[in-house]
Amino acid sequence: MPLQTLSPIAAGPPAELLFGDWYPALRSGTLARGRTRTALLLGIPLLLGRKNDGTIFAMRDLCPHRGIPLSAGWFDGETVQCKYHGWRFEPCTGQCREIPSLTSADSLDATRIYASSFPCEDRDGYAWVYIPAAGEGRIAKALPPVPELPKFSTKFRSAHLTADLPCNVDHGIIGLMDPAHGPFVHQAWWWRSQASIHEKTKHFEPIPEGFRMAAHAPSKNSAPYKLLGVYGETITTTIDFVLPNRRYETIRAGEGEDAKWFSSLTTVTPVTPSTCRIDVAAAWNIFYSVPFVTSIATFFGARFVRQDQQTMIEQAEGLRHHPSLMLIDDADKPAKWYFALKQARLKGTGEHPLSGPVSLHWRS
Repeated sequence: MPLQTLSPIAAGPPAELLFGDWYPALRSGTLARGRTRTALLLGIPLLLGRKNDGTIFAMRDLCPHRGIPLSAGWFDGETVQCKYHGWRFEPCTGQCREIPSLTSADSLDATRIYASSFPCEDRDGYAWVYIPAAGEGRIAKALPPVPELPKFSTKFRSAHLTADLPCNVDHGIIGLMDPAHGPFVHQAWWWRSQASIHEKTKHFEPIPEGFRMAAHAPSKNSAPYKLLGVYGETITTTIDFVLPNRRYETIRAGEGEDAKWFSSLTTVTPVTPSTCRIDVAAAWNIFYSVPFVTSIATFFGARFVRQDQQTMIEQAEGLRHHPSLMLIDDADKPAKWYFALKQARLKGTGEHPLSGPVSLHWRS
């Protein structure tokens, strides 16, 4: 469910981007067989499509011959053909299959020419694209696993939300993990208000490429958790942040086959160095047989995300003036960890900002 479309005029300052990882380019359900769509990811123009056999692909939307977008040409379900000179490419590998202008007098082997293509996988309703780091080129390497939404039973319902944000990915991510904005940005009868603010203590621990808010009882001032129908000490929430842009949240109540659960995977993906997009994929087995539950959940979820989007639109107005910013302890400590993790990835040091478990305190 897309939200407000933004004007590029509102774009904030650029951020350094993390390559060599998977990012969601668009909803895979929008890719029909024999059709293509365009997307922009980390500033790279992409042509995505689905072949006749159902395989999805992602190519750089540029012909290597004279630079015209391949999206201006044609796709017959098997090959992409450039509009300018008719060069034809196999889209999953990028290999050139035909150059119509060649004659018997030419010695050029068209199959030795490649358009840029990227690993692309259909997972949890998204076309995930691996954007290589500089220097990786076409060298085969073991790729990290494609991110996946946690699921704890075979029967579940799911929903998706997306919203464009007029800020760079860093501001989008630290807004995503900010624990103190809830009572102010998300004021609603069905969520919480400023009157519900109280002191909290949360325990964190390091995990590879990120950190975890350890399993804890959900906040008693959050009405949606009560809808589980088994509110009490048996409900636990775990939240993970993993580079480059992923927030996993799982809420579980009970044990075994009768356990109730909800999980979400939220990503903040750089579209350009100055703009980003938030995507939320959620799954649950709560109220599985209740009619319209997905529509109801999507409605309230969209309102929640829209509140974040509106706040980021307003923040972008201030960021255009390049103000000095500050981060405080303890509420902003996760943001500090994110920046430290990102710098460690960029420098290739592997250093982790958490040496062990730590407790943070704030009011929200």
